[in-house]
Amino acid sequence: MDNNKQNQLNNLRHSCAHLLAAAVLKFYPDAKPTIGPSIDEGFYYDFDFDNVKISEDDLPKIEEEMKKMVKSWDGFERIEKSSDQAIEYFKNNPYKLELIEELIQKGEKITFYKSGDFIDLCRGGHTPYPKSNIKHFKLLSIAGAYWRGDEKNKMLTRIYGTAFPTKDELEKYLWQKEEAKKRDHRKLGAELELFTFDDMVGPGLVLWLPKGTIIREELERFAKKTEKAWGYQRVATPHLAKKILFETSGHLPYYKESMYPGMKLDDGEYYLKAMNCPAHHLIYRSKPRSYKDLPIRLAEYGTVYRYELSGTLAGLLRVRGMTMNDSHIYCRKDQIKSEFLRVVELHKYYYKVFGITDYYMRLSLHDPKNKSKYIDEPDSWSFSENAIREVLKESKLPFIEKMDEAAFYGPKVDFQIKSVIGREESISTVQLDFAAKKRFNLNYIDNDGKEKEVYVIHRAPLGTHERFIAFLIEHYAGKFPLWLSPVQLTLIPISEKHVDTSRIIADHLISKDFRVEVDDRNERMQAKIRDATLQKVPFIGIIGDKEIERFDAKNPEEALISLRKRDEGDLGQNSISEILQTFQKELE
Repeated sequence: MDNNKQNQLNNLRHSCAHLLAAAVLKFYPDAKPTIGPSIDEGFYYDFDFDNVKISEDDLPKIEEEMKKMVKSWDGFERIEKSSDQAIEYFKNNPYKLELIEELIQKGEKITFYKSGDFIDLCRGGHTPYPKSNIKHFKLLSIAGAYWRGDEKNKMLTRIYGTAFPTKDELEKYLWQKEEAKKRDHRKLGAELELFTFDDMVGPGLVLWLPKGTIIREELERFAKKTEKAWGYQRVATPHLAKKILFETSGHLPYYKESMYPGMKLDDGEYYLKAMNCPAHHLIYRSKPRSYKDLPIRLAEYGTVYRYELSGTLAGLLRVRGMTMNDSHIYCRKDQIKSEFLRVVELHKYYYKVFGITDYYMRLSLHDPKNKSKYIDEPDSWSFSENAIREVLKESKLPFIEKMDEAAFYGPKVDFQIKSVIGREESISTVQLDFAAKKRFNLNYIDNDGKEKEVYVIHRAPLGTHERFIAFLIEHYAGKFPLWLSPVQLTLIPISEKHVDTSRIIADHLISKDFRVEVDDRNERMQAKIRDATLQKVPFIGIIGDKEIERFDAKNPEEALISLRKRDEGDLGQNSISEILQTFQKELE
């Protein structure tokens, strides 16, 4: 979507947030509106209802009132008010007063917008013709949200909604929303017994269950094998380090609010690491490096900790403890382009394996006019931005450019993936770093015998285990490919007399490194099949009288089972040797 259309959509949704607030006040005149922005999928408005309880059962009447009200909304009138006027108008609303006070301190104009009988504190950005443009909207849900996202503040009531220019777009979105509920990684994660959380551990800290741990380990094994072939060396670093490391890296004090508090011990203050890069830099500089050694690619599945606000935590998508598929590439200036291209090609390979096809890249550039925001190396900026742009063109992948969105230490590329439910995910970021070389004295000896500064590329193609597995759960709707499935085959003995044979067959397959379970519960066969289907197991094997007639424990590969494949149904009787061939073919 181009910028003009996106702005129009944002304005439409922000206007709808005003309409929502007006309708809410019609039913709940004592409610205190706070803020109501447009967001990626629609809009929301936060209210303090005090002691009044509202639920999603109340949304239809509010929505109907919005439809009535908008008929008299001809436009939005901008009204400037003095600080005294603004304070007087919202004297009974502490949330608006807090916002007004911030505007006063910044010396900004205080503007209100009026449509119909509703007036709100607002910077603007509305659809010019609300009566004719606000037609296709829907209130979606209610949630709790702390004021300003800070758990120390009061919990407010957030009403979510969405709006689109056309009926078709709204209906498509609502369909995707329903599909998203079915695929929600939190729902499937519980049903498939992949992960859990517990208050005794703390919010945002994941407890991986046995089946979820299998997925983690398979992903990690795959990435390590792949990256070894691509020239990466594995390293391992501790979970915490002294304060001086993070002062050197710049995480302290600038990133301190997102880090867990320091621990004061006998020999100084320690912090849980929020990034892997500082420790990797120390590994790089642990011995002299020659130009012949470069590039050096250090990789680690490193666990980091970030103190995200509790109001922003969301299942596996936003957590406080995460394990990253992380790497830092140390290279010469003349190697930046070739190394960046290799990283892009590695992303393409990974995404092909996982069946991810709908994605693009976002190149974030610096603004040379904004000198206070970026490291002062104009030659490095010019060279690297042009080199990366050439790489992205050469990759044949779609990309866009965003000015003034680079990191302060270098340009970056975000991989934006469109999920099957229409949500856009930023799974991975590749960053070029100019700052690390000076902060950590990262050098190499060039062919002329002189010391030169090294450039650093940060990359994590699979992001974190937590975020990527959340994406995969929803991407596959829980139906993981065979190699990732926690249980690859469930064997179902029809009766008690078939259990021993089932276990012998299972043990044989397990010895071949396949993940097999025997459902020997005292349940009907159909109930067992249903449960295995709900667990989205790729293959189900039935073992009854026919199957054990020719069973020979000394030659289990000749044993027969009645095989069913997920989404395909009955495959008839297969010998174990045939099943092994089927599995091997799917795993290739």
